[in-house]
Amino acid sequence: MSDRLSSGSRSVAIVGPYLSGKTTLLESLLWVTGATTRKGNMQDKNTVGDSALEARDRQMSVEVNAASTQYGGVSFNFLDCPGSVEFAQETYNVLIGVDAVVVVCEAVGDLFELPARGRVLSLAPLFKFLDDWEIPHLVFFNKMDRADVDFMEVLHALKSISSRPLVPHQYPIGRGETLTGFIDLVTEQAYHYHPGAPADRVPFPNELKEQETIARTEMLETLSNFDDHLLEELLEDIEPPAEEIVQDLKLELSADLIVPVFVGVADRDFGVRPLLDALVREAPDPETTAERRGIVLSASTPLAQVLKTYFTPQGGKLSLVRVWQGTIQDGAVLNGVRVGGIYRLCGQQQQGLQTAQAGEIVALGRMEGIKTGDTLTCAEAQNATELPKAEKIEPVYALAINAEKRNDEVKLTGALTKLLEEDPSLHWHQHGDTHEVILWGQGEIHLQVALDRLRRKYNLPMCTHLPQVAYKETIRKSATSHGRYKHQTGGHGQFGDVHLDIRPMSRGEGFQFAETIVGGVVPKQYIPGVETGVREYLIRGALGFPVVDVAVTLTNGSYHSVDSSEQAFKQAARLAMQEGLIKCEPVLLEPIVRMILSIPTDFTSKVLRLVSGRRGQVLGYDAKADWQGWDEVTCLLPQAEMHDLIVELRSLTMGVGSFHWEPDHLQEVPDKLAERVLSKMSNENENGKDNGRSHSR
Repeated sequence: MSDRLSSGSRSVAIVGPYLSGKTTLLESLLWVTGATTRKGNMQDKNTVGDSALEARDRQMSVEVNAASTQYGGVSFNFLDCPGSVEFAQETYNVLIGVDAVVVVCEAVGDLFELPARGRVLSLAPLFKFLDDWEIPHLVFFNKMDRADVDFMEVLHALKSISSRPLVPHQYPIGRGETLTGFIDLVTEQAYHYHPGAPADRVPFPNELKEQETIARTEMLETLSNFDDHLLEELLEDIEPPAEEIVQDLKLELSADLIVPVFVGVADRDFGVRPLLDALVREAPDPETTAERRGIVLSASTPLAQVLKTYFTPQGGKLSLVRVWQGTIQDGAVLNGVRVGGIYRLCGQQQQGLQTAQAGEIVALGRMEGIKTGDTLTCAEAQNATELPKAEKIEPVYALAINAEKRNDEVKLTGALTKLLEEDPSLHWHQHGDTHEVILWGQGEIHLQVALDRLRRKYNLPMCTHLPQVAYKETIRKSATSHGRYKHQTGGHGQFGDVHLDIRPMSRGEGFQFAETIVGGVVPKQYIPGVETGVREYLIRGALGFPVVDVAVTLTNGSYHSVDSSEQAFKQAARLAMQEGLIKCEPVLLEPIVRMILSIPTDFTSKVLRLVSGRRGQVLGYDAKADWQGWDEVTCLLPQAEMHDLIVELRSLTMGVGSFHWEPDHLQEVPDKLAERVLSKMSNENENGKDNGRSHSR
């Protein structure tokens, strides 16, 4: 393959639900086009896609894989994207940089059952993203040799989640084990499949004429909504020529007005060549894509955008970029960083290039400080407009982590920084109250993959456990207390004596300290020590948690002209607080989060029960704006009930439920639950960390 891609290039993402066959389709595309000499498969763990060890261990895509090939005079950049919702950020980040998308799904009955529409809903967020960004996309119904429902029924079910009309491009001959070929609805020519070889023409199956006519009429009528000339031909019963139909398909697909539908069996290469032919004929070229994004390809100034970041064991950092305009030379300076190599990727294999042209997707080496989503320009265009990037998906699942070996703690921050560069949907922070390092992500598998990378790439095996809930405590009533600290050591002693009034404050008011000293019974230079002692005690109150919403007033005291000191008054204040808080009826508080759950309307009643079953308070629900058939449920939920909420929510909603949350307020823990929390804390203090929850990764 030459160092320079031809002007006829296409960048195509392959997306779809987990187990729909995306990686298998990529293997077939590469083998059919001669890019590989043998097909890999998931069982043997030798595919071009899913090349990472974390992916092969789980036999599922966990990051974007790029591969290049040529077919029909066009150079293709294929991007195999993860299907699991937990890795959706990976997919969304690259979709904004492609010319077209192939959505792979299975034509199996339980995917399309009504009224819940079954697992077809797993495609709804993806279709919504594609339509919102106006990204041209096609559908490839895979595994048609296992299909147990009528093709048109499958098509009808998928229409329920697409805001664009689905247009059948082919009609299958047979279904399930009887699948033998397809009818091209443009030419009305029938073809017979051959494993590993091109389909050949066969006589039209007359027994399918009625079904084929219905499907073809649907295709033509949909296209006529965008072409007045075609509409006139249909009204006058004039058969439109195939060239006109193809031209309409190209124009409408490029404008994201329709979604053409193809059929096949990827692991037997059925339907793969017709799909490639359609991508050559009908998918938009780079210039059309750039115009849709408002970018002028004729400009000579380089303009690119980072779609994905990798850290490889041999090559270091690689930034996968879409070149939107101009030419990038090896050694060029973009955003103040020198390009340390240009590579065309095919899974883990790299081919060095001297230049990258507009329309290509390549990897740039050693772009330190450059992150996923960044717009890259040269110094002459530093004022260029930042290209829009995919919105960051908020994390919803967390684990507390610490290095298995104490000496490795110093390396953890650097490793986590690189980990987040590769996967921006991760987030980490050290909790101010519990002092735990919390790693946030999109689900359990997502965090397991992240922990595996820490172990393999950075030699950082981790221990994990569920994050502690940041309980706090407050008081229910007022009290007075007295604290006296007297200590004699032979020389100057230590003496401090204070009287404190302690009272509760309204929720959220925090801490307030005041003094009403008269007559100098406590000299002014010692009063800051009293406040310090009070504050230090409130870090860990009578129940063992930080104390909030408390007002303390220094009302009286006494001092010694020689032995008193600020330190002595600090100790006296601590003693007074220790005595006084017990009398104030301390009570445990738990953090409450405000949450908005986004779900299909079919599952709203189940989700309401889910929230109530987790001690949540439903504030209301309404239709989700700009999402037909979806609701948003607003509720208040104890953070203690939040840990695995996303797991159960996805289980209830066919994997598509999600939520946004933010801290809201503190609330008293019910007495029985408070007893369990305090008892558990007491046991952990006696026996160390709960070994049932801590484990190595």
